[in-house]
Amino acid sequence: MAQRLDTSSISFTALYTGQVWVRNGLSGPGFRTRSGALLYGAMTPFEAAGKRLMGGNIRTFLLQRHHLIDARLEALIADHPDLQILELACGLSPRGQRLCRRHAGITYVEADLPDMARRKQRLLAGLGLLDGRHRVEVVNILAEHGEQSVATLLGRLDPARPVAVVTEGLINYFELASLSPFWARLAGALEAFPRGIYLTDNYPLYANMRFQRTLKALGGLLGAVSRSHVTFHFDSDRATEAHFRGLGFSGLTVHDPADYYASLPIPRTRGTPMVRILEAQAP
Repeated sequence: MAQRLDTSSISFTALYTGQVWVRNGLSGPGFRTRSGALLYGAMTPFEAAGKRLMGGNIRTFLLQRHHLIDARLEALIADHPDLQILELACGLSPRGQRLCRRHAGITYVEADLPDMARRKQRLLAGLGLLDGRHRVEVVNILAEHGEQSVATLLGRLDPARPVAVVTEGLINYFELASLSPFWARLAGALEAFPRGIYLTDNYPLYANMRFQRTLKALGGLLGAVSRSHVTFHFDSDRATEAHFRGLGFSGLTVHDPADYYASLPIPRTRGTPMVRILEAQAP
C-alpha cells in the first residue's frame, strides 16, 4: 500500500478537540473557533449517549490523555528545567501557552501541516504568545527527508539539552506499517540529545470483548467526524513495549489514566479507560 503523505483530514478533528479544551478551562477564549463550537454542539447528544451507555465518551478520553501528558511533561521539566518540547500535529493545543507561562527555562516548538501551522501561528501571534522560545513550524511526520521532516525539525534544537516529543490524537489515524518507520526515525533522531523522550496517546485493543466493542464504537464515531480511518494498535502492554524496543527505543512505560484518578483532575471511565499514554525512552 502506498504511503499516505496527505494527512490534512486529521486537522478537522483539531477544531472539535480545541473546543473541548476551551469548554473545560484548558484553553483561553482566544482558542475558540466557530467551527469547533458548532462541532461541539452537534456532538453533544452523541457524547451524552456514549457516557450513559458505555461509561465513557470521546470527551472523556480527550481530557484523560491531555491531563496525563501534561503531568508527564511537568515531571520531566522538574528534572530538566531547560527541557525542549516538540509537539507534532499540535492543532489547537493550548499546552505550549500553558507550559511556557509556567516555566521560563523551556523551549516549546509546535508543528503541524502547512494550513494548520499557519492558523496556529496567526492565533498565537495575535495573542502575543510567540517569542524566541515558543514558535510554530511546519512538519509532516511521514516525510523521510527535507524541510518538513521531523529529523530536520529536531536538528534545529540544541543538542546539549534534553528533548521531549509529543503526539496527541494522531497515531490512531495511521496503520502500523506507516507509523513504524516514523517511530524508528524518531528514535534515531533523539539519540543526538542527552535525554530523549517520546509521549503519545494510544487506544489498544485489550482482551476484554466488551471493552473492544466500546472502543470500536467510539472509534467509528471519531472516524466519521474526522472523515478518516481510525486504527487500533497492540493487544497488550508487552506487545507495545516489544514493538517500540524493536524500532530503537530503549524502553517504554505505559500509563493508565485509572492510576492517576486520585492525583489528577481527570474524568473517570466506568470500567477500563480506553486510552493509554506511552512514554518511550530513546537510547
